[in-house]
Amino acid sequence: MSRANLGKDPEEVAAMFDGVAKRYDLVNDLLSLGRTRAWRRVATKIIAPAPGMRILDIAAGPGSSSQPFHEAGATVFSTDFSEGMLAQGRKARPYLNFSMADALNLPFESESFDVTTISFGLRNTVNYRKALAEALRVTKVGGRIVIVEFSHPTWRVFHSIYMRYLMGALPAIARKTASNPDAYIYLAESIKAWPDQTGLAQAMEAAGWSGVTWKNLTFGIVAVHSGIKR
Repeated sequence: MSRANLGKDPEEVAAMFDGVAKRYDLVNDLLSLGRTRAWRRVATKIIAPAPGMRILDIAAGPGSSSQPFHEAGATVFSTDFSEGMLAQGRKARPYLNFSMADALNLPFESESFDVTTISFGLRNTVNYRKALAEALRVTKVGGRIVIVEFSHPTWRVFHSIYMRYLMGALPAIARKTASNPDAYIYLAESIKAWPDQTGLAQAMEAAGWSGVTWKNLTFGIVAVHSGIKR
């Protein structure tokens, strides 16, 4: 098994996710203490999928983020750069449209989608600023981006507790539950190094997104950022 480092070499990151694909949804639920599904429900409500909408789900993994869009009648394209994740997705959710895609070089024409979304994947790209610009390119004028990503708790006391869990308890739990526990050490390190809510909002604006806002979830452990293409 392999683990990536904060250099985020694409081949290393893809190989790491290949190794955890089979139990990805289960382990995420355990490590988030069951909050992952609640976070996704909030994002789905913000996106408000409906028949006729074209949604691009970047870094969709095995498709758990894409499923509610499909169920709402939207046309959803579920992409990932991990072959293992795509294989698991096609097995678990054969009704979804899975395809290989690099977030930094999306294989879609400009202005193709009403909504572009990425859940817990932007942090894993080697150049998240370029990924934000590429998402802008494929989104229609007037369309939106919705990003679900780990962030920084806003309450100082809780922030300290969370960081102790992140760097200590999370890897320990992963060693007992995950097929590649070292991957979750990378997960903890990458969350700690990720920009806070304001920092990500500023990067979105620099990439060309307008009207950027965010909603904190679970005291800011996760934030859902939204922006519009003008």
